[in-house]
Amino acid sequence: MSAPDALPPALYEQALTLRRQSPEGLPPGRGFDLPGSPGEARAGESTLSHKEAAVVVPRALEPLPADAATLHRRFAELGVLARHRRAVLYAVAALPLPAGQRPAARSLARQLTMTGTTVPAVTVGLALLARVGEPEDVPHVFVLGLVRSLTGAALQALDVLDRRAGAVVCLVSSVCRGELRPLVRALATADEAAVRRELTAFPAGPRLVGARTARRIAEAARLHDLLAARPADPELLARAGLLLVRIACAGDEPGELLRYRDAPGVYETVVGRAGLLTPTLEHHAMLLSLALSLSSGTGVLLDWPPGLRETLLAALGRLLARPAWTAVTDPGSTSGPAGASPEAATAGAAATAGAADVDPDTAAAWRRRAGWIRRTGRRPFTGAATAGGGLRIEIVAGDPEGDRASLETRILVDGRPLVPALFPFGPAHSPEILLDEGLLRAGSEPRRVRLAEAWCTEGCCGALHVTVRRDGNEVVWEDWRRPTLPGSRGPAPAVPALRFDAAAYDAEIVRAETDGDWSWRARRTARLVKAGLTARPDLLARWDARRGRVGTGFDDPDTVKVNFWYQPGLAAGHPEGDPLVFQWAVPDDGAPPEEQAAAALRRLAEEDPKHYGRVSGGTRERAAELGFAWPFGT
Repeated sequence: MSAPDALPPALYEQALTLRRQSPEGLPPGRGFDLPGSPGEARAGESTLSHKEAAVVVPRALEPLPADAATLHRRFAELGVLARHRRAVLYAVAALPLPAGQRPAARSLARQLTMTGTTVPAVTVGLALLARVGEPEDVPHVFVLGLVRSLTGAALQALDVLDRRAGAVVCLVSSVCRGELRPLVRALATADEAAVRRELTAFPAGPRLVGARTARRIAEAARLHDLLAARPADPELLARAGLLLVRIACAGDEPGELLRYRDAPGVYETVVGRAGLLTPTLEHHAMLLSLALSLSSGTGVLLDWPPGLRETLLAALGRLLARPAWTAVTDPGSTSGPAGASPEAATAGAAATAGAADVDPDTAAAWRRRAGWIRRTGRRPFTGAATAGGGLRIEIVAGDPEGDRASLETRILVDGRPLVPALFPFGPAHSPEILLDEGLLRAGSEPRRVRLAEAWCTEGCCGALHVTVRRDGNEVVWEDWRRPTLPGSRGPAPAVPALRFDAAAYDAEIVRAETDGDWSWRARRTARLVKAGLTARPDLLARWDARRGRVGTGFDDPDTVKVNFWYQPGLAAGHPEGDPLVFQWAVPDDGAPPEEQAAAALRRLAEEDPKHYGRVSGGTRERAAELGFAWPFGT
């Protein structure tokens, strides 16, 4: 056979070669990149748009060809390329596959995955295996999953056929941080001793391990089985609890916990063995975070056997009420801050003693976490957990040193959290948005309310909206709007209207609006400053400015951040040019929030805040035009 007629190498063979050549058989970062294969390197020659591909790909699959060569030819004639693989996945998912056709579809899928030479053709094979595959298909699907352009399709198949293998592929193809690579390598080997060693050693900070990564780590480690094999391993137990906290973190994607099939069993194991843990501030924070999830968070929505969730919650309540556990938040405690390095072991005492040899950041972190535990410690055991039917609103602040879901307004209907049940892309809004602005009050006119927004913004993955109206002696939530749910091509199922007794509803809204026990000092100061600026917009208007966000810093919750927009001519009603954004940082000075807020408002009234604020947005050109330094790099 002459060279021009030579058959191109199968993508599976190329992936095998790359795997053999790679240290430890794993790609270095985001997956293997294959050299352009015939039909894929000529992407510029195809004028097929994504919209057109969504139409022609289904035609190429009907009828489903009996051999791989026929499908390759059809795709080549239509101009279907690697960039159209999403259309391929949708088309295969929609194919009718009666029982009598499944053996033929399985045979074709194996031909395509083992011998296919283009990304679209191999994607068809992988998508078919997600529907008709068997355990024997896992090894070669795993290898194909290491190829960047095939990872998504391979994961769909592996999540059906072998969830652990899918988790490993996901981690290998998505985790590039050097701190996590030893763990990923151990998980890929499935060596139980190595997995246990790396699982308890890797840095698990919230910025490094989000909800999806934590779920995949738990799946790849077979965490539930690992815990069962090591019943007296407190270090592993603590890591299992921390992974659960990360998976349930609403600030990332609330739906991740619901995707973790072993979650109820791991919750039961961690809570059941919590007595093995040494009472420390870090362990107390972890167990309290689990309790918050079980009482009013996504954990409520798991598939629990009758009564088990309530039993676990009560057990946590009894444990954390013991003197040994409550004592860890005392300033004189030697439990240390999160991490408990020897140098930090006396941070509790140093937090109030002002010891000069203790790192100020370590002491501040200890104070924040201890204060959060003292404010929050009994809330999951006395609020939503004991509430009856109807509406209940719980304001939940997460662990300031370990939970990126800093603050959310959890809305419970008959004891079940509403937002994660309907919207898996982000947490409910903060009380400053839903309660301080009065958005949940039911007035004479219907009000459209956005209850939650996707963590990546509404413009990307959408938001959850509802209309609130009063109807005689009832308050009605209706006309729900939410985006398409994961794995679905059509619109999200309709949500029925919710009806509440108006008197009970109004009472619950007032109770939630006046509940301040969850708040820390700087947050209370920020809410008071915001309320003052809302009541008196002239305080900023006199300086040609208008209020922006007022809250606490994400990385520094002890500092109030007052943001405002400056536009010359605004006070006279004739704003000129684009606005420039300023931020004024107000550190907590230890005074009561009322005094700090009053002092901040006085200064805004008496001194132009542009002189002590810092430019934080706008453009470099506009800053120069108005005579202000641009604080950012080039």
